[in-house]
Amino acid sequence: MKNKSYIGISFIVLIFGIWTVNELLSRSKKSDLVEIGPVPAFELMDQNNKKISDKDYLGKVYVVEFFFATCPTICPKMNQSMLQLQEEFYGNPNFGLASITIDPEHDTAAVLKEHANQLGVKHYNWHFLTGDKKYIYGLANKGFNLYAGENNKAAGGFEHSGLFALVDKDGKIRCRKDGQGNPILYYDGLDAKGVEAIKEDVKKLLEE
Repeated sequence: MKNKSYIGISFIVLIFGIWTVNELLSRSKKSDLVEIGPVPAFELMDQNNKKISDKDYLGKVYVVEFFFATCPTICPKMNQSMLQLQEEFYGNPNFGLASITIDPEHDTAAVLKEHANQLGVKHYNWHFLTGDKKYIYGLANKGFNLYAGENNKAAGGFEHSGLFALVDKDGKIRCRKDGQGNPILYYDGLDAKGVEAIKEDVKKLLEE
């Protein structure tokens, strides 16, 4: 009788062990998203006058955009797309958003705080970031390779990319492949399909 009980317990322990190993393997399995390279190191000030760096986002999956608060063209649409991401992942401590201004002379921490309030920002990991203009332009153009520049002829005096960067928990920029098997690099923040694609891929990275 004791032998049967021992065998039964051993069987349960074995099954539990196999399940635990499989669970750990499934969690550690990388998704099919391509690794583009490390996110550029940065340190900026957020809307609450708090220094935020790339290290503050380690352990989180996050999305980066470059915008400016007075933008009359593509920024409102980009912000709405970011709000959709906030809604999709609200309450998840492993998700974050970073909105970096390209007009820091106007977009002080106080201005960005008001802008965030007007948008309805609720996620505590959504930081609106400002700092030195030259530093930010270097971060955008050389670090992320997402265009940003001043242009007096452009509406609002600036022009920039409408693309979003997706960063994984280890601080690596990631993306999916297109129909031809080529990395898309960044996601279209102005297009509904681009927003749906990034939602799907955030979920993949959260499971890694």
